[in-house]
Amino acid sequence: MLQIILFAPQIPPNTGNIIRLCANSNARLHLIKPLGFSLDEKSCRRAGLDYKSLTEVFVHENWQECQKMLNNQKIWVITKFGKKRYDHAKFSKRDALLFGSEISGLPESIKNEFNETEQLYLPMQSKSRSLNLSNSVAICLYEAWRQNNFVGSEFI
Repeated sequence: MLQIILFAPQIPPNTGNIIRLCANSNARLHLIKPLGFSLDEKSCRRAGLDYKSLTEVFVHENWQECQKMLNNQKIWVITKFGKKRYDHAKFSKRDALLFGSEISGLPESIKNEFNETEQLYLPMQSKSRSLNLSNSVAICLYEAWRQNNFVGSEFI
């Protein structure tokens, strides 16, 4: 099962879209605090986060707690500063994809824990700042799932 990790997500509808994406692709979602929103039932419903009952969503106090739970699974960092294009990575069905906050990205201290071959980027026009977080997750998750023959899909 693929894992999606969001470091300090700030925009509730982005996280709601990603929860829905994970529910539909059988991926697990890990949210690392601080979150820019509440996960109480009313807030979740209003922000479109109410799909969280359809997939596994884990909330971690910090990066170290998330790493410990993943227990040495392969983690790919998705960053606009990556040196390797996302579709050149060879994903296994147990890999995790780590994304930074919509506002501040991924802290350098965390990014520096990974070598350049584990830091992936999505191609964009040169004058663009970045892609929307939920779109970036969708692109990368579906590439990883495609490489694993859409394991678990009902439409194979």
